[in-house]
Amino acid sequence: MTAEKTQLAANALAGKVAIVTGAGRDIGRACAMRLAAAGASVSLNYFNSSAGAESAKSEILSAGGGAVITQGDMTSDADVAALTAATVEAFGKRIDIVVHVTGGLVARKTIAEMDMEHWNHVMNLNATSFVRVVKSALPHMSEGGSIVGLASQAGRDGGGPGAVAYAASKGAVMTMTRGMAKEFGPGIRVNSVCPGMIDTDFHNTFTKPEVRTHVANITPLKREGSSEDVANLVAYLASDEAAFITGTNIDINGGMLFS
Repeated sequence: MTAEKTQLAANALAGKVAIVTGAGRDIGRACAMRLAAAGASVSLNYFNSSAGAESAKSEILSAGGGAVITQGDMTSDADVAALTAATVEAFGKRIDIVVHVTGGLVARKTIAEMDMEHWNHVMNLNATSFVRVVKSALPHMSEGGSIVGLASQAGRDGGGPGAVAYAASKGAVMTMTRGMAKEFGPGIRVNSVCPGMIDTDFHNTFTKPEVRTHVANITPLKREGSSEDVANLVAYLASDEAAFITGTNIDINGGMLFS
């Protein structure tokens, strides 16, 4: 890469204001750091991972960027509103980019095992929270805005054992991405990414090591992905370099699944 191209990449999001939910660890934290590296001022939301969010803020500020952090539950209307308010207060009356990473499997439960409380919680955490955050940020977004959601390979293939609720919620994110792209265009683009086996706490908790090794070995690229791999794709979708891309759900899985 030439020096000129390197400078362009570093400034691709200069002057932009970004919200990243779930930014205290793994993919969310990597997205916040990557957006900041491209020049964006970043409003980081976290729920439990305060140490990761605090260190990310410190690193961004030390590098000369702009960053604020807000603790909050993205299944709460009040907490979502507080995140939006903190963002516009810190960086002016505008939001250019929303990256919604908040979500999780919660637990592996088959249909026979789960109660409706579990189903509703997973849907609220992964799908309804996306709507809440977008709806709150939308009045502050304008021409050239970009929204990036976190779907999953599970939204395409149904997920692993006991992941029906999770897979359904991520399928909903994918469908909402298409619908919002139609509704918000041409001024605001909406895309989501569909990670496969990424080396995160998600798989540390819910996937057996031997399964992870097997999946890595049968993918064409012969490894798990990293949070930074996903963050690079998110930053591209958030930038004007992706100006003609909207309504897509882009796979990032090392070739494990072709859609």
